[in-house]
Amino acid sequence: MKALDGLDSAFEHRARLAIGVLLARHDEISFARFKQSLSLTDGNLGAQLRKLEDAGYLALRRDFVERKPVTWYRLTEAGRDALDSHLAALQAMIATATG
Repeated sequence: MKALDGLDSAFEHRARLAIGVLLARHDEISFARFKQSLSLTDGNLGAQLRKLEDAGYLALRRDFVERKPVTWYRLTEAGRDALDSHLAALQAMIATATG
């Protein structure tokens, strides 16, 4: 099936796909906001974010808000392209299934 070629293994985990979709919708999201939105533990969320970062799909910056450290994440250009390709492949697969 040709649509399978467009799937990106980095976005095959549901948490990583959700992270990509949230970042496509919002330019930048903090770790705490991800944790609240996705209901993941710190360790699980950190591991999923690290995998996307290692793939070159996420960039992060650290900042202080009210004297507390905050880590912000955003999609890189490569991450946005990979997410768009992955979502297009999923849509093609759905279209094939629904005829």
